[in-house]
Amino acid sequence: MLKVMRYVLPWLFLAACPALADPPKVVGAEARPGASGWTVSVTLAHPDTGWDHYADGWEVLAPDGTRLGLRDLLHPHVTEQPFTRSLSGVAIPDGVPEITIRARCSRDGWTGPPYHLPLE
Repeated sequence: MLKVMRYVLPWLFLAACPALADPPKVVGAEARPGASGWTVSVTLAHPDTGWDHYADGWEVLAPDGTRLGLRDLLHPHVTEQPFTRSLSGVAIPDGVPEITIRARCSRDGWTGPPYHLPLE
């Protein structure tokens, strides 16, 4: 039994390593109203390793959870951390006091903490 465990435990540890990776994190954001809707700019940090594991998107949510916008990220940002991308034309209804932004990872999905951005 001990011999078996000696060979199995390292493999179990390696299988769990992806679950221990840091989730994508929104480290900053701003929203500006415009003639064609709002422009939301989001700064993300994530330990991208390449095409196999990278922050691949973020979404803008209303207080009730309705998705107001989705920004897909089409490639890894291994050497550009943190990085900022924008989404224009976001239709935020009048009177919404804040939006929530969540980041997505190509491997782990929507696992990072939400970021709450008050609107002025």
